[in-house]
Amino acid sequence: MAGTELFGPEERKEVNDVLETGILFRYGFDQERMGHWKAREFEAEIAGFTGAKHCLACSSGSAAVSIMLAAAGVGAGDEVIVPPFTFMATIEAVLWAGAIPVFAEIDDTLNLSPEGIEAVITENTKAVCLVHMCGSMARMDDIVAICDRHHITLLEDTAQSLGAFYKGRHLGLFGKAGTFSFDFFKIITAGEGGAVITNDKDVAEKMPWISDHGHDHIGDNRGAERHPILGFNFRIGELNAAVGLAQARKLPRILKAQKENKKRIKSAVARFAPITFRHLPDPDGDAATFLNFFLPDHRTAVKVVDEFSSAGVFGLQYWYNNNYHYIKNWDHLIDFSVAAKLPVQVIDPDRSYRDVQLPKSDDLLSRLISLIIKVSWTEDELTEHINKVTGALDRVLG
Repeated sequence: MAGTELFGPEERKEVNDVLETGILFRYGFDQERMGHWKAREFEAEIAGFTGAKHCLACSSGSAAVSIMLAAAGVGAGDEVIVPPFTFMATIEAVLWAGAIPVFAEIDDTLNLSPEGIEAVITENTKAVCLVHMCGSMARMDDIVAICDRHHITLLEDTAQSLGAFYKGRHLGLFGKAGTFSFDFFKIITAGEGGAVITNDKDVAEKMPWISDHGHDHIGDNRGAERHPILGFNFRIGELNAAVGLAQARKLPRILKAQKENKKRIKSAVARFAPITFRHLPDPDGDAATFLNFFLPDHRTAVKVVDEFSSAGVFGLQYWYNNNYHYIKNWDHLIDFSVAAKLPVQVIDPDRSYRDVQLPKSDDLLSRLISLIIKVSWTEDELTEHINKVTGALDRVLG
């Protein structure tokens, strides 16, 4: 996504601030760091952009999901409803929490469907982890209503949707907390990094404890700090935060370019009658990181994928065969291939994901093609890209 396209003097300046002091740790060393608090500034930038009351930067998007689950009270034996279409980190975080992933159907938003969630709720359901895939939102009104009605905690993995809003509210602020990833492939990057946002005071209080071995961060002597709870090390370093800070300040520019470029490509693709587009419950809130569209059937989709590949179409994603993002390809989960026994294997030894049946999701993913939207295209490059896309579609669809 966009962040890796835009490295420049802004990132170097923020990193050099840190290197000149030699203070790479985010806490303490108040005098030596000469006023440079990059993690704090990064958090403030993300909070300000999203409208969140609280933000904690951490070491990765995966760590962010783990912090969010723990801060929301999700733990051993709790069932967490998850989508089959997501990056595997969402599922890994649930498993590492000792909780049990329960898969539900997605719909044409590419996110969990309200009906899919309703169908798998049990007396053990603690939370829904709603993943906002590919830059846009689920059917938020219905999903929030379901969670409220069943007294289920709504959590949001917004790793791919920084800059996406629903009815004026940033995704990640509809439940107890939301998370972002700033790895090398996201809309902005810190190299590695993540963040948790929340408007919940209790969750916000626990987040820094969980991410830093339980330290309460009170006083100016780290060795004398107390530990209200057990935690772990999910801290972000000042160097990563410095890169993320410079990138976060570019978000308005990134979103503007993405939306303009996506609009141009979508308009060209829309003339092919068999194609339908992903449903956007709030089109104005789309972050426009991808153009997502459906072919009429799996066979036609495969032909288009092959033609796009031959034509060298940039940013082609066919998630159905992607080993990272769809359950049918997660052999290591299906077979429980682990280095050491997981809590779920003790808590629920009969649990198996071998026979998970999600026909609606399977149909949608088998017909879905996604194209990454590039920010730095010149006018000539964008025109060339559109010609490659439409030429390939002409050859398959006529």
